[in-house]
Amino acid sequence: MADAKVIPFDDDRSRARRRPPGGRSDGAAAVRALPTQPAPAPAPAEPEAPAPGGARGSGWERRLAGGLAFLRRRVTGDYEVDEFGYDEELTDQVLMSLLRPLAEKYFRVEVKGVENIPKDGGALVVANHSGTLPLDGLMMQVAVHDHHPAGRHLRLLAADLVFMLPVVNELARKAGHTLACAEDAERLLKAGEIVGVMPEGFKGIGKPFAERYKLQRFGRGGFVSTALRAGVPIVPCSIVGAEEIYPMLGNAKTLARVLGLPYFPLTPTFPWLGPLGALPLPTKWTIQFGEPIPTDGYPLEAAEDPMLMFNLTDQVREQIQHTLYKLLVQRRSVFF
Repeated sequence: MADAKVIPFDDDRSRARRRPPGGRSDGAAAVRALPTQPAPAPAPAEPEAPAPGGARGSGWERRLAGGLAFLRRRVTGDYEVDEFGYDEELTDQVLMSLLRPLAEKYFRVEVKGVENIPKDGGALVVANHSGTLPLDGLMMQVAVHDHHPAGRHLRLLAADLVFMLPVVNELARKAGHTLACAEDAERLLKAGEIVGVMPEGFKGIGKPFAERYKLQRFGRGGFVSTALRAGVPIVPCSIVGAEEIYPMLGNAKTLARVLGLPYFPLTPTFPWLGPLGALPLPTKWTIQFGEPIPTDGYPLEAAEDPMLMFNLTDQVREQIQHTLYKLLVQRRSVFF
């Protein structure tokens, strides 16, 4: 499989790269520059004429032909990635197909309020973070991808640890994730992308089970400042169900320091059951997207106003926390 070529952001050539006609023969993916503003929605495609022999006889043939065409493009490099390494075709056809059964069959994720995410233009989705391993971010990505009426994609901001791990680094880039820094987030938002951030960070996913569904600090409000500069709405998101997949009863801090990890979880099954202990519990999830909080009505200098950032950060945090409590009251049990 060909590797995606990532061009440095300060290289002007990256802004003019396009896939040449007929594809590439060197096995490297063409780099697609981010638009300076959202592109208009494409016109609906004309329905294809039915294949000879009927749909029943041609369905598997179309899937086989599509799969072979996909592999050919992978081998020859006849596909595009954007300047962050996002491979939309691979994400749609492979990565989402792998994550979808986990969301639909294992965690049985119920998605609410996804229509609160704009149909076009940029938006910043801010969610709580939990679960010892960051599966909640991936499930939120599936929720937007599969349930949004406009078929939008979520670009997650991830910690630097993600991009230091072999294999995980490459998959994260292909799936559209990028480093959790203001510059990358602002550029994506101004290009009309939906960006997801979980301000609790490691404090959220690494908190003890006794503190489940109690939001940790949201940092210094950097995500609010980014949204203000980009002039995009903030969409609060509350996730219930992730806290119980790996109940974290303890933290082996010495071992975590030796391994260079923010924490080393001790759960009822891990590390006592070995690899089997890494299997998450099949809890029932609910992901609810709340009413967007607009930011385009503030002046440009508002992004530098610490009091405004504090107030908006507190507003987002309180809305997420209130929704979490409401969803917890409504759910019948952890697993059903």
